[in-house]
Amino acid sequence: MQTLWITAEEALALLGTKPQTLYANVSRGRIRAKPDPADPRRSLYQLVDVKRMAERHSGRRQAKEVAAEAIRWGDPVLPTGISAITNQRLFYRGQDVVVLAEQHTLEQVAGILWNIDDGGIKIPAGGENGGPRVAAALVALASRVMTDLPALGRHPAALRSEAADVLATVASALVPSSQVLPLHERLAHGWQRPEAAEPIRKALVLAAEHELNVSAFAARVTASSGAALSAATLSGLATLTGPRHGGAWMSVTALVEKAATIGAREAIRSTLSSLGLVRAFGHGHRLYPDGDPRAKAIMESFEAPAIYAELAKVGEDLLGEPINIDFALAALADSFRLPDDAPLVIFALARTVGWLAHAMEQVESGQMIRPRARYDGIVA
Repeated sequence: MQTLWITAEEALALLGTKPQTLYANVSRGRIRAKPDPADPRRSLYQLVDVKRMAERHSGRRQAKEVAAEAIRWGDPVLPTGISAITNQRLFYRGQDVVVLAEQHTLEQVAGILWNIDDGGIKIPAGGENGGPRVAAALVALASRVMTDLPALGRHPAALRSEAADVLATVASALVPSSQVLPLHERLAHGWQRPEAAEPIRKALVLAAEHELNVSAFAARVTASSGAALSAATLSGLATLTGPRHGGAWMSVTALVEKAATIGAREAIRSTLSSLGLVRAFGHGHRLYPDGDPRAKAIMESFEAPAIYAELAKVGEDLLGEPINIDFALAALADSFRLPDDAPLVIFALARTVGWLAHAMEQVESGQMIRPRARYDGIVA
């Protein structure tokens, strides 16, 4: 199996830098590190991160190369007051999300992320049953795009009011309800799993926002054109459906099914052999080398089947990576026998709040996002 972790001496040899530089890159989240199982006083370093940094420092690069790299896990390039990931903790406008998840609802978190002074928002009942939920949300948003007013130039209060209405549209599509209920209870009631309401509430809060992830960036690009908030949300939701983003939980469920037949260790080893390191099936996150705090908080809110605990431990042993939020959402759905698409539904409903926060912030900035391309095709 390919080596995933290397010693400090090996890392320094690849980087060609002093130990202080290595430690600085670790503290900034650019290189993942973990204790050496053979000697807890020493650390091991993620090989792929070290190689990436070595390539970055291999020579003085032109500005266009620096700009190109910033698009792919680079340093933050857009200022935001919405959320921050600092010292492997996630904050919503300065408040630790794990602490918020102890008591807050998604509606209250929307109030925080949208800068609503008088608390959270209320979502009315609405929607009709029928069809795949996420597909219905995509259609519902698309039907608004050409009739909603452009966001550019409108008062922030008007945008916040419209944002609540867009969230209501998504909620009505994802979880139709004839009753006015908090969104976590609405999901639990709609799925006929009232005992799942509290873990769902935590998951919604913890998944609402995550800095400039790909779907949030997509929403901001759309909003920067002046398009309606519904258009920005549609962009975010479409991006979320990808297997490397909101669809990542599917690799976890596939692994669980495989582990039930051949055991956790063999399931992970055989999957690694066939897929390499492209899919880490719910383990690891570049921004949380020591473990995703959102995953830990969700997993602590219910008792998952034993196979998940085994996969979490074996996966960390083999991959050197703790579980992430995709693993936790898959475990939540399985534990309460929720519908097959429940992880994506929870993720989509929660993240709608974050997309709308980013869209409104982008509109208020007055800036348009328009990178330049670096042509590398055929020259006549």
